[in-house]
Amino acid sequence: MKSFYQMRRKGGWMTVPQGLSNCPPGLEYLSMIDGLLVHQKVELLEAFVGFETNNKYTVKNSVGQKVYYAVEDNDCCTRNCCGPMRPFDMKIMDNFRNEVIHLHRPLACDSCWCPCWLQSMEVSAPPGTVIGSIEQEWSICKPCYVIKNAAGDVVLRIKGPLCTFSICGDVEFHVYSKDGETKVGKITKQWSGLAREAFTDSDYFGITFPMDLDVKIKAVLLGACFLIDFMFFEKSGNQESDRPGML
Repeated sequence: MKSFYQMRRKGGWMTVPQGLSNCPPGLEYLSMIDGLLVHQKVELLEAFVGFETNNKYTVKNSVGQKVYYAVEDNDCCTRNCCGPMRPFDMKIMDNFRNEVIHLHRPLACDSCWCPCWLQSMEVSAPPGTVIGSIEQEWSICKPCYVIKNAAGDVVLRIKGPLCTFSICGDVEFHVYSKDGETKVGKITKQWSGLAREAFTDSDYFGITFPMDLDVKIKAVLLGACFLIDFMFFEKSGNQESDRPGML
C-alpha cells in the first residue's frame, strides 16, 4: 500500500458502488477495496498551545480518493482533562455528509494492572445498529485485541509490537485470523516526518485487509485504527509517551 507521501494523485471522492444487496448504507465503498489510508488533520491551536481539540480525519482508498470524513464528538472538559484516555463518540460521514458509521469508546483503563477495565469500542452502521466491537485483551508484553461481530463472536485478532514509539519508522499492528495463526492484514502507523511527529498531533495510518472480508468487519477494523491512535499515538500537551508492553 502506498503512503500519503508516495501518492501523486489527489483524487476527489470515491464513486459509490452500485447493485450491492444486504449492505448497510454507506459501507458500499468498502466492498471494492482491500485497504484504507487515514490522515489526521493538523490543528494549529493544538500544535502551538497544546489545547486539545476534537480530532478530525480523512479516510482515503489506496489511490487517494476520499471515502469518509471522521470527526470526534466530545466536549472541551473531557478532551483536556482526560487526554488520550478520554471516552468519545466519533461520527464517520460520507461525501453527502451522512453519518454512516458511529464509534463509541467508553472510559476505561489500558494497563495490565487493570485487567477488568480494559479498552473497548462499539461500532454501529447505520448509527444505532451495532455491527461489531473491538476489545482489548489482557497482556503484559504486547497490546492485543479481538474483533467481534454483532453476535459477539471473535472474527479477527490484532497483535501489536512491544514498543510503539515511532522513532523514524513505521509501527505495525498485525491482523490475524480468529485462531491467531494466519496473518490477514495490518494497521500501520506511518512515519510522517520529524517535524510532524515532534510538533503536531497529526498521524498517518494505513489499513490492509482481505478484499472479500465482510464490509461490516472492514468498518470495525477502521474503528480499531482510531482506538489504536488514541491509545498509543495521541499526544497530551504535545507530549507523546511510550512504555514497554502494556505497563
